Amino acid sequence: MNASGETDLRRLLVSLAPVLLKPDYVFCTVAHATHVDIRGLKPLASFQEDEGLSLILEQTAADKAGLIYESVFKGITLTVHSSLDAIGLTAAVAGKLAEHGISANVVAASYHDHIFVPRDKAEQALKLLAAMSA
Repeated sequence: MNASGETDLRRLLVSLAPVLLKPDYVFCTVAHATHVDIRGLKPLASFQEDEGLSLILEQTAADKAGLIYESVFKGITLTVHSSLDAIGLTAAVAGKLAEHGISANVVAASYHDHIFVPRDKAEQALKLLAAMSA
């Protein structure tokens, strides 16, 4: 493993060690002209898009702020230290979940990959990902 994380797909897959996060998460967009204080929302992640600032945040924070969202997700963190240069991890994980009809919204961060799956399919997704390591 190099200093910036593992790049070998086989090693990554046997070391996924997925962990289900406790909160329920939602994806929301805050329009450019909105005066919502996003610091108070404590988003897990954000991404600036042409349509506005997309946020991943706890459902309770979105509800409190009156933000609109379509679906509720659970987060699963792959605790293996994956490199941002690794090839195939996202495809392998999303593919395995897709085989079982589970959508996967993947966010890569500096150390780990995080997959957001529909709340009602989270336990099934966790078992599928754990089985990939077996």
